Amino acid sequence: MLSDPISDMLTRIRNANRALHETTTMPTSRMKVEIARVLKDEGYIKDYRVERGEAFDNLVVELKFGRNRERVITDMRRISKPGRRVYARKDRLPRVLGGMGTAIMSTSGGLVTSRTAQELGVGGEVICFVW
Repeated sequence: MLSDPISDMLTRIRNANRALHETTTMPTSRMKVEIARVLKDEGYIKDYRVERGEAFDNLVVELKFGRNRERVITDMRRISKPGRRVYARKDRLPRVLGGMGTAIMSTSGGLVTSRTAQELGVGGEVICFVW
């Protein structure tokens, strides 16, 4: 069975976060870079960069921790999977932990948070929840 690249990315970030690693590396794709951009904009990660490799490029995600090494990311959950896509209409956008978390969505205007999707008045595919 082929693994879902987005689930793989979320798992790598989740595992590195639990092990208190500073960075995690994975093969890159445009979708993964966009997810990393949204995570950085929302303040969940410190930074991300694409490192050129010989065979393929790597996405390096720098994790963010609090003052006493407490984790910024509590958990991440993949919502829409290849076998079961989940979509949200503009009037039924998801809320994560009553607004404390973030839902990342794929819309016609690119990857955005559910808050931004609400401001734009668009719906789309719910990629994942982060809190």
